[in-house]
Amino acid sequence: MSKEDAHPECGGEDESKMKSMLDASEETVRKRVRANTPSPNRGKTQASPPPFVSVEELMETAKGVTNMALAHEIMVNQAFQVKPLELPEGSLEHRVKEIMHKAFWDCLEAQLKEDPPVYEHAIKLLAEIKETLLCFLLPGQGSLRSRIEEVFDLPLLHQQASNGVLDIRQLSHFIIGMMGSLCAPCRDEDINKLKKITDVIPLLKAIFSVLDMMKMDMANFALSSIRPHLMQQSAEYERSKFQEFLEKQPNALDYTEKWLENSVRSLGEAREMSSNVASCGPLSLSTLDVHNHAYLLLLRWDHASDPFPETVLMDQVRFQEMQKEAEQLVLLSSVLLVVYTSTGEAISGLPGFIESLKNTISVMLANMHSPSFSLQEALATIGEKLCADLNQCLSQRGYSPFSAEQQNTLKGQISAIIQPDNTVRKLIDSRVQSYLLASLESGHHKAPPLPGGLTPVSRELKELAVRFSRLVNFNKLVFSPFYQKILHKILTAGESPSADT
Repeated sequence: MSKEDAHPECGGEDESKMKSMLDASEETVRKRVRANTPSPNRGKTQASPPPFVSVEELMETAKGVTNMALAHEIMVNQAFQVKPLELPEGSLEHRVKEIMHKAFWDCLEAQLKEDPPVYEHAIKLLAEIKETLLCFLLPGQGSLRSRIEEVFDLPLLHQQASNGVLDIRQLSHFIIGMMGSLCAPCRDEDINKLKKITDVIPLLKAIFSVLDMMKMDMANFALSSIRPHLMQQSAEYERSKFQEFLEKQPNALDYTEKWLENSVRSLGEAREMSSNVASCGPLSLSTLDVHNHAYLLLLRWDHASDPFPETVLMDQVRFQEMQKEAEQLVLLSSVLLVVYTSTGEAISGLPGFIESLKNTISVMLANMHSPSFSLQEALATIGEKLCADLNQCLSQRGYSPFSAEQQNTLKGQISAIIQPDNTVRKLIDSRVQSYLLASLESGHHKAPPLPGGLTPVSRELKELAVRFSRLVNFNKLVFSPFYQKILHKILTAGESPSADT
């Protein structure tokens, strides 16, 4: 197997985001365990108080939640990467590590400067390098294994050291060459830098640094290789860990139950309104429809006041990011639809111009979820900018530019999009939600047809739908037994659900 086949390219998103998600989900679960009381959201009285949870059980539960969160992150984050531990600058651990490393390398340097040189520490390092190189080999690379064993014959190295003929520089050249043949392509530059180092101590330090990076590369390659085969095992692992947590905290599905109850209620109300059958009794709802609709509710969640359902808690940050993306796409598409209906024929057939308008609007809405952002001011600025761009385009195509009255009308229509009940905004929002719902219902089949008015954002919307569906489908795979019990109880309390699940 070639170097390119054996290792992936390096890279991946910053894992500080992953750590924050793990910390957030674990801390939330810990708080709910500590509370050790029924959820106030249910409005129901339990027959008996919840069981006492000891400190040992709490710690074990927290550990299980952490492991479950890590396994979950590996599955749902396609860019997950193992990264080396970086101790905080100025921390006690960081200072101790620096002191220990400095003491070791100072001792090694002093030994090599003695007359005759002492190679005790050096041989220990060579033995460690040997084991590291061997761990990079694949089962079929027997010739490389034999070569490494031959060069790093430790009894022979001890004998050479005793006779004062141990050549560390020559061994370093072999090490660098072997590292170059085993490393990922992205480490080629690091290998070339090693070849330029002449002093023994700095060279050995650099070799160990690059070997550590190669270990990370190998771990990440292993992750990417086995991820496709881990789906079912990971789902079963997460389910079993959550079941253990549920046995210690029986009310740990209260928020999930409320979430599904809200889905039943809102879906029923929507269907009654659309069918005009409010007087004919409750509509029959399928568990599948209720469940898919519940996931759409997560994209409209009030994260500041409503506790997130327990079964999707580890993905709260992801759903929140998708919610922001969907909101931005709705505003972007709404503005473009207003512009297109105002100009119509004048800009039709100009995909480059529409793309230019889209980029302009996107830039001005980029920070729309930051605390200091003013949507009202942004929409006003967008109106001014688009009127100027449209007038220039109209003039170039031989059309009359917008009059002052037409410009004021267009600016007013764009500014009116700030209202949640704005007709255009509601229409686009409904179509975005319908597309995301259709993507859930289509499963792994072809993408659903794109609703009208969303063509300019088709790429972004399809990407969002793929990520949304992938996350939802894995969540269903893990927690479907819990959902089925809850939905059966909710739906059979009224009308019986239809057969599909």
